Amino acid sequence: MKSILLIGLGRFGKHVAMHLNNLGHQVMAVDNAEDRVEAVLPFVTNAQIGDSTNADFLKSLGIRNFDVCIVTIGNDFQSSLETTSLLKELGAKMVVSRAARDVQEKFLLRNGADEVVYPEKQLAKWTAIRYSADHILDYIELDSDHAMFEIPVPENWAGRSIGQLDVRRKYNINIIGVKKNGKLELSLSPEMVLVSGETMLVLGRNRDLQKCFHI
Repeated sequence: MKSILLIGLGRFGKHVAMHLNNLGHQVMAVDNAEDRVEAVLPFVTNAQIGDSTNADFLKSLGIRNFDVCIVTIGNDFQSSLETTSLLKELGAKMVVSRAARDVQEKFLLRNGADEVVYPEKQLAKWTAIRYSADHILDYIELDSDHAMFEIPVPENWAGRSIGQLDVRRKYNINIIGVKKNGKLELSLSPEMVLVSGETMLVLGRNRDLQKCFHI
């Protein structure tokens, strides 16, 4: 369990609060609008109405006590940038800020953000890959060169064991999980036989995955 400061409670910030609550983390939520603060009260440990560009207000929150500070201000980039910078100046251990454009990402990284999330860009890439190929069920980008796909077991792989397929040597990819009846099995052995209708998680370089599965 982590202690998290969440600043900015628009639609994206509210969803972040809800998911953090489901994961069991302690969340302090902050926004300058009373209605947005009230909307997240069921999902957070504590909440305050305040101006996150005010250094005295941020100091009163005890910034150093939070494991992560997440800035999800979406409609006022100047406030997002000032908040990000102040958090780092006040000793924040980890600052994650939201960007809506490439130039914003660059400014945030230069002014205190340890990491930047770019929801629209990240979701756009996921959508393009997920729905442009019939056999991709999910996709996670790990970095610019590596990704993980969830795909159905190919028909010509069904009935054969992981060891027989030897995909690491042949295709330079790894099968890291198999999903059976909605349950993910991560303890794989070379003797495990793949079954038609099941799905599997495969990990590797983008170009190797694309070549192997004709993506």
